[in-house]
Amino acid sequence: MSVMGVPEQVEDEEHEQRLERVAAIDVAKASGKVCTRLPHEVKAGKRVTLVWDVAATTNAICELAAHLVEQRIERVILESTSDYWRPFFYVLEAAGLCVWLVNANDVKQVSGRPKTDKLDAVWLAKLNERGMLRPSFVPPADIRRLRDYTRLRLDLTRDRTRQKQRMEKLLEDALIKLSTVATDIFGKSGRDMIEALIAGKNDPKQLAELARGRMRVKHAALVQALDGRFDDHHADLARILLEQVDGLDAQIQQLTATIDELIAAMPAAAARDQAPTDTNTGGGGSEQQHTTLSVIARLDEVPGIAEHTAQVIIAELGLDMSIFPTPGHLVSWAKLSPRTISSGATHRSGTTGKGNPYLKGVLGEAAAAAAKTTTFLGERYRRIVKRRGKLKALVAVARSILVIVWHLLADPLTRYQDLGPDWHTTRINTKHKTQNLVRQLQALGHTVTLTPAA
Repeated sequence: MSVMGVPEQVEDEEHEQRLERVAAIDVAKASGKVCTRLPHEVKAGKRVTLVWDVAATTNAICELAAHLVEQRIERVILESTSDYWRPFFYVLEAAGLCVWLVNANDVKQVSGRPKTDKLDAVWLAKLNERGMLRPSFVPPADIRRLRDYTRLRLDLTRDRTRQKQRMEKLLEDALIKLSTVATDIFGKSGRDMIEALIAGKNDPKQLAELARGRMRVKHAALVQALDGRFDDHHADLARILLEQVDGLDAQIQQLTATIDELIAAMPAAAARDQAPTDTNTGGGGSEQQHTTLSVIARLDEVPGIAEHTAQVIIAELGLDMSIFPTPGHLVSWAKLSPRTISSGATHRSGTTGKGNPYLKGVLGEAAAAAAKTTTFLGERYRRIVKRRGKLKALVAVARSILVIVWHLLADPLTRYQDLGPDWHTTRINTKHKTQNLVRQLQALGHTVTLTPAA
């Protein structure tokens, strides 16, 4: 009797294929160390390794691209060092070369080897030659352009929040406790009161009269909160902060308008006309065109995803889901699923990792919003939070949202359909649930006799 296990064949992925003519570049700020490995012209099976420096300027990189094309290089590897890889990647890609950007963690030096730029470039080339690296996701040019706008909008939004927080600290210094009464000191009522303070009006009762809407019922509390010592130097600083906030508001609105235009100009993001299949066999009828929703509108139907969120998702993922063969590949790339660590009989889950901070941030916001809804995603959060805690429940909902996004982007004709908050309860196995309840009653000392309902 054989005690040997059954052999399992493991197929090599496309990026693991060996290549004959490869190149690698160890990127730095001012230059790059280039290494090529080519077959020897005379000795069969022998390799020729050449290493040289190239300046990180456009002309020098263009000259390098022409040389690599002449050498018939099959693939070029770049290590993702800060943003210094971008000139090499963009120019070499424009020259028609196959360029891969790889994670620095995948190309660490083997323990005991010296650490120099030349040896790093040679090591990169050897890993490239043997197919031991995986390419990082670099979106196409139009998505990269869109991503620059969405990321700058997020950065400016954070700057605006900092300016608003500085205003609140300034009011506290002036003994104005407006933030204890008003939810948003930059709302219409709060903004009018701050403008009045800057104009020199210090009477708390007059300031409280500027309240609008629901703030008017808090008149007595406003009078107490607005009784402070707001002097001229507070007014000067407050005016500067208001101008900063207003300027950032205008810039954010301008960026949003540009983002809308860029997405509208993408053919894959626009609404499409679909001709339905004519099931009428009587003839004589003409097919009518049905227009599907745009990608932003279809993503907006998912609980937790708003138009702003959909724009960021498109900017970070692009519209071509062929890069991620399955939703699992996308979830793994986004670092929203724990790693599996298996050694012998021990199996455990590792950390999810950092991932794309912009994508994970916006998915976290979407998950928090979806958790408050009476939908499938909201019920999923409430089921998981009981046994795993809030953070893991939010990550699980964010993962579900990303899976939904993959399906919506992979098929332009797909629409989101919510399963409903009772989806899990309707799928419960009645037989197993009955057995569990019977065991619980028997454990309490009862004798259970089941009679089917009429």
